Amino acid sequence: MKLYTFFRSSASFRVRIALNLKGIAWEHAAVSLPKGEHTQAGFKAVNPQGLVPALEDGGTLLTQSLAIIEYLDEVHPGPKLIPADPLERAYVRAYSQLIACEIHPMNNLRVLKYIKRTYKLDDEGVNGWYRHWIAEGFASMEAYLLNEKRHGRYVLRDQVTMADCCLVPQVFNAQRYECDLNPYPAVMRIFDECMKLEAFAAAQPMRQPDAA
Repeated sequence: MKLYTFFRSSASFRVRIALNLKGIAWEHAAVSLPKGEHTQAGFKAVNPQGLVPALEDGGTLLTQSLAIIEYLDEVHPGPKLIPADPLERAYVRAYSQLIACEIHPMNNLRVLKYIKRTYKLDDEGVNGWYRHWIAEGFASMEAYLLNEKRHGRYVLRDQVTMADCCLVPQVFNAQRYECDLNPYPAVMRIFDECMKLEAFAAAQPMRQPDAA
């Protein structure tokens, strides 16, 4: 397998965690987002979406992090990242999508570049935008955990799932922008538990080859 990834991409981070949890060997193919390598013809020939992550498996290209994780869970042995029970499966997918579909799109690199250029924001203005949407999103993450009462060490009791693969990278991003995460103790307890696992620790940005 070959994973096209960028060390700071939270979507790529999710897939790196899933690959590690499954114990799957994979080839690291770095695509620099700040340098615009994802927009160049060479990468567009691989993934016309111009996005990371993209995963090559047996001559087939898979895109979009949640779809990749579900594919890995369906075709590879190892700990199941999607529960068998329909209600628990819906819960895990909902939590994953809360992060991947509600928080992440507001704060990814291309959006931050666009609002900075279009609205002539300085760095603090961009950071203010970022922190606003983090606060909105993390409040929802925390409330969902407390309302559903299905969490334990991880988002789904003691089972590591796709939801944890999404939670950890989003916390890393929030920490990078120095967001106040004290109001979200349930989220942060899960983050701390996940980071005790080597699959999560090895996937973190600063342990990737392109972080140098």
